[in-house]
Amino acid sequence: MILDQTDLELIKMLQSDCKKTTKQYADALNLSKTAVYERIRRLERNGIVTQYVALVDKEKVNRNFTVLCHIRLVQHTKDNVLKFEREILKLDEVSECFHVGGDYDYILKINVEDMKSYREFMITKLTAINNIGNTQSSFVINEVKNSPTVHVA
Repeated sequence: MILDQTDLELIKMLQSDCKKTTKQYADALNLSKTAVYERIRRLERNGIVTQYVALVDKEKVNRNFTVLCHIRLVQHTKDNVLKFEREILKLDEVSECFHVGGDYDYILKINVEDMKSYREFMITKLTAINNIGNTQSSFVINEVKNSPTVHVA
């Protein structure tokens, strides 16, 4: 799908506030409501817009202790990698998981209440996953930038 400038502007608007009405987007883009509605549906059908979510203030729900956990697997067989990834998908505390190259195999972003909660998570859930060779945890001091948006040209 080729995106024109109007599509790109619409994507930026949706990422900024997806709760606006089609009329509000139409007015901002100087288009009809029908044209904007069709553009949004096309973006969804083509998998460019994949979902709409509500962003939650981590502090207000007691999940503002953020940990970046680097994980190295013992063995890198296809079965072990897929099993590890299936297990990670079950952990609610893990908000992001990246399979990476370099010294470690995975980086997890984990949100819990505090250090005690992180220790409990490590002992009862994370280290219970087979094939983890070692872990290294980094604790976020301050979140300088956290943007859920993808920059579109």
